[in-house]
Amino acid sequence: MSRVGLKAIKIPAGVTVTQVGDAVVVKGKNGELSAKTPAKITVMIDGDTITVARANDSRNVKMLHGTTRALIANMIKGVTDGFNVELELVGVGYRVTLEGTNLSLAIGYKHLVKYPIPADIKVEVPSQTSIKMWAIDKQKVGMFASQVRALKPPEVYKGKGIRYVGEVVRKKEVKTAAA
Repeated sequence: MSRVGLKAIKIPAGVTVTQVGDAVVVKGKNGELSAKTPAKITVMIDGDTITVARANDSRNVKMLHGTTRALIANMIKGVTDGFNVELELVGVGYRVTLEGTNLSLAIGYKHLVKYPIPADIKVEVPSQTSIKMWAIDKQKVGMFASQVRALKPPEVYKGKGIRYVGEVVRKKEVKTAAA
């Protein structure tokens, strides 16, 4: 039994949720998102609440039940508040600048790494060592942040690299010669 799937979703003021065929469309002050619902999952919109139900108790349908409910809840949160991710650069000489629609990263290579920013993601560079990104789609902003982090993930001996704000990097102890 999916505990997440059984929770009702409250629709806040200023958000409209409609069902178009087998897709759920959510419109709010920040934009519009839509997601297709799986075949055995039904979404019922009653006034200002949404409930998600499943057709049977097979394993695959149970897995999709909670996932569908979470996706709809994330769409509602995205069109009202949005999602933001912050990254920080740690290392001597590591810096980032915003050049038009590209991030220009100096991250220890002999050349600058230019990384294109998708059109639906807003990026700010408040300082030379921090990046703030915002979007209404949680999956897109999370994927973009993980792609930028993958350019130079934190290494385990000195901790240099790109990391999420608040991420704890466990450092390894350097090998010592046996005496």
